[in-house]
Amino acid sequence: QVQLVESGGGLVQAGGSLRLSCVASGIIFSTKTMDWYRQAPGKQRDLVATITSARSTNYADSVKGRFTISRDNGKNTVYLQMNNLKPEDTAVYYCKTDITRSVSYWGKGTLVTVSS
Repeated sequence: QVQLVESGGGLVQAGGSLRLSCVASGIIFSTKTMDWYRQAPGKQRDLVATITSARSTNYADSVKGRFTISRDNGKNTVYLQMNNLKPEDTAVYYCKTDITRSVSYWGKGTLVTVSS
């Protein structure tokens, strides 16, 4: 059974940093592309960052230069280092992986709140 469990969210002041973690089980983690998404209150869920099995990365324009995605295949974990946080980064952050073209798994999310 595939499970993705996020952690590391919390309350931080603007300009601060947080590191999110997502631990995966039930998949061959090293072969999977992993994504971080976020959903702010009343808004759609948006892609934040992606890391492939070859460690190629991609970021939303809104977080480029502030967020870094990385992975530790030995720990089946994907990270999202978030620096210089802004109030508009407030959201629930989810990790996701695609098992097939039509099957995706999501974690339950971790809440990040950035105060001004």
